[in-house]
Amino acid sequence: MRLCGLLTACAIGSTTPAWAITPKNFDVHGLDFVPTLEVQESYDDNFRALSEDVESSWITTLKPAFSLTAEDRNSAYRLSYQAVSEHYHSAADASNTDHDAKLESILAFDARQRLHLEAGYKRQEDTASTAVNRENDKYHSSRFSGRYDYGARTAINQLSLAVSQERLRYDNSGEINADKDRDTLALTGTWTHALGGSTRALLELRHSDFDYTLADSRRNSTNQALLAGATWEATARTTGKVRIGYEQKDFDDPRVDDLDSPMWEVGLDWAPRTYSVFTLNARRAFDEGDDGSDAVKTTSTELLWRHEWTSRLSSNLSFGLSRQVYEGQERDDDISSASLSLTYAVRRWLDISLGYRYRKNDSSVELESYERNIYLLSLTGSF
Repeated sequence: MRLCGLLTACAIGSTTPAWAITPKNFDVHGLDFVPTLEVQESYDDNFRALSEDVESSWITTLKPAFSLTAEDRNSAYRLSYQAVSEHYHSAADASNTDHDAKLESILAFDARQRLHLEAGYKRQEDTASTAVNRENDKYHSSRFSGRYDYGARTAINQLSLAVSQERLRYDNSGEINADKDRDTLALTGTWTHALGGSTRALLELRHSDFDYTLADSRRNSTNQALLAGATWEATARTTGKVRIGYEQKDFDDPRVDDLDSPMWEVGLDWAPRTYSVFTLNARRAFDEGDDGSDAVKTTSTELLWRHEWTSRLSSNLSFGLSRQVYEGQERDDDISSASLSLTYAVRRWLDISLGYRYRKNDSSVELESYERNIYLLSLTGSF
């Protein structure tokens, strides 16, 4: 297998959705250069996600992106970048530009040993997270990670050891959300065992340390999780990963109650036809605290259906349900979402899409409840 294929197969590379455009690769001094551009016009009837006095606007969005890929016999490298520039026609203060850059590599020492490295930087603004203040939530983050895999791809036993370091900082006025500034160190060890065919059992141990920059933060904590499950590919038209286990969150501050809960992560693809794929994603885990909470226990389920009606026309339909319990507060949120999009491939290098997104938050805190509708029309092109 070519190493650039390994970048994609190991889920650290390609973000191109199924049935998207097929960009042309340009040879730039031995590097594969792939540029794309998406132009989108949308209408958001509640872009601040408020329960009352909502704001709406037409939004013009430009998404230029590119990737540079290089490979030789034993290694592959990819640099990717995307900018997202949003112009809000009815609210100039909401207009913003996001940046997302990432450098990835895979080094194959021999048939048994591989090393994956990744470095990334993001600078983003969110119109909804600081809705009470009616200003964008601004933050930037940097992330470095590495994963060492031992075991041939056909070996009965395989072992992976991963480490990542993330730095998150908020850039809002008046120290808004400064209590969420943190450094995160995560360690993961995964052992898999072949059961036959393309099915493998797995056992995984995770450790995460959350260090907040705010002095005497209640949220400084350590997460531990032990998970067991399986992965399989192309088994009865099904591909998937299932992890089920238990998670503990221990806070440094003795005044904060430690937390524990069953944990699971499920990702299943079922393809009854080559042109039709159903996907089920489910998750239960502790997320870091928000809006003054110590942590958020999130349970979510999402069902997606991707269907290719003709060689040019495809659709994406999704439904999602999520429950968020804010630990340390009297707040529970029930979130429902849905989306539908139709994409027509005008040319190999040009797609046109029409879409709709819906989101509703039914919160026990009245001011946190809201409904949001977004209507979209977009053109995605390359060369």
